[in-house]
Amino acid sequence: MKKSHPVRRAVLAGAATVSGIVLLLSMKPASDPGSAQAAGGQLPPAAAGQAPQGGVNGAVTGDAQQTQYGPVQVRLTMSGGKITQAEAVQAPKGGRSDQITASSVPRLNQAAVAAQSAEIDAVSGATYTSAGYKKSLQSALDKAKASAGASQGSGNAQTLTGDVAQTQYGPVQVRVTVAGGKITKAEAVQAPKGGRSDQITASSVPRLNQAAVAAGTADIDAVSGATYTSAGYKKSLQSALDKAPAGGGGSGSAQGAGSGSGAQAKTVTGSVAQTQYGPVQVRVTVAGGKITKAEAVQAPKGGRSDQITSSSVPRLNQAAVAAGTAQIDAVSGATYTSAGYKQSLQSALDQAGG
Repeated sequence: MKKSHPVRRAVLAGAATVSGIVLLLSMKPASDPGSAQAAGGQLPPAAAGQAPQGGVNGAVTGDAQQTQYGPVQVRLTMSGGKITQAEAVQAPKGGRSDQITASSVPRLNQAAVAAQSAEIDAVSGATYTSAGYKKSLQSALDKAKASAGASQGSGNAQTLTGDVAQTQYGPVQVRVTVAGGKITKAEAVQAPKGGRSDQITASSVPRLNQAAVAAGTADIDAVSGATYTSAGYKKSLQSALDKAPAGGGGSGSAQGAGSGSGAQAKTVTGSVAQTQYGPVQVRVTVAGGKITKAEAVQAPKGGRSDQITSSSVPRLNQAAVAAGTAQIDAVSGATYTSAGYKQSLQSALDQAGG
């Protein structure tokens, strides 16, 4: 029998090993979605498609959501309709909340970017913060969708969610659909509930919805017996209409702002900023990329707050117009009001794209 040469056996064994490795590599998937996500890579197109598309660019700030341990508010940075960054501009603080916030918020931020939607899991041990985060994240996405949706083949229809208006009996928040410069649908996504509030809400909200559609503005009559709910409804409705892009919304204020400023002006209401002495909310009119008017639609009141507000707010308004940004100095003696003002002003400018 002819013996195999040792060199030949070594060559054949090496060739077989190489062939086996090549075969194994050919069976490995071309990409590993889980690994790409963990490394911060882009998600597959199907997952990324959950975010509002249409080339949305810039920062969008969601509404502040009240939780048992403090407000939560989310700001998104978007590019080409995708979330590229998420951050909590407000989160519970003080005592144990500091530890929970420091642990949970970064994970929620990462989850928002990865999911490209508000459908994210709550962080264990941070149930309330997670719930508030998801709700504020959804409102930011609603705003992004509204700014992109007007040109996206729905007959120029867009959905706008107003800011939460706090009332004596609970929060009120309104969402409207606007098409062709008219309100085609209005609904309350939040309204007072519990006890007698259930009956008042069930009776008044449908009438307020109908009135909003009929009037096409926030200038609607209060429902008898539902004074607080009506006031909150009108305030949230106005903030929703303020968010309509110039020339594309159905609000009297949005259209009126444009009529006197070359049709380029728009009025935008910032999110409510909660302070130690009460809420602060700013509304600005922007034209030609500049702030032409600033006003506080909410500010601390009662007792000494009345004096501080009357002294500081006019100066903050002037500073906002002069600076054209939220980078303004705090008014001496009104630290909390100034901080809330700047925060709400920044959220208004985010919505205006400035």
